[in-house]
Formats: sequence, structure tokens, C-alpha cells
Amino acid sequence: MNIYIGNLSYKVNEAELQQVMEDFGEVATVKIIKDRETGRSKGFGFVEMIDEAAATRAIETLNGTDFAGRAMVIKEAKPRA
Repeated sequence: MNIYIGNLSYKVNEAELQQVMEDFGEVATVKIIKDRETGRSKGFGFVEMIDEAAATRAIETLNGTDFAGRAMVIKEAKPRA
């Protein structure tokens, strides 16, 4: 399952995000979206998890919780139109 994670602190890196998500199950990929010109985080990213049940548990548990000083917004990512 692909998961959207928003309202991330600009200081959070992909390894830190992966560590948080691995508490719920195996993580396939982690991608924090960065500005093309500055290379600075845009404050959101995507995590792909192998097990759908683990991903659902992560969404339900972590949505709205504080991570690095900001309340994360976590939901299932919608495919691009």
C-alpha cells in the first residue's frame, strides 16, 4: 500500500521516516518530496509498505500524532489522475 504523509517537519529525512513506519511492518520505499531548485523538503512524502494490514494499522495509529514537532497527516495515497 502506498501511504501519503503530510505536514512533516522540513528537518525530517527519509531514514527517520522509515524508522517510524517500520514499527508497523516492512517498508518497501520511502520518498520525501523535495523542491527541485533548492533541494529542501516540501513537507510531505510517500511510504510504500508491503503488508496492507500493517499499512492500515500505521495510518490509524499515526495520523494526527506528533513527529518532530508537527502533527502528521497520514492517509492512503490516491493514484495520480
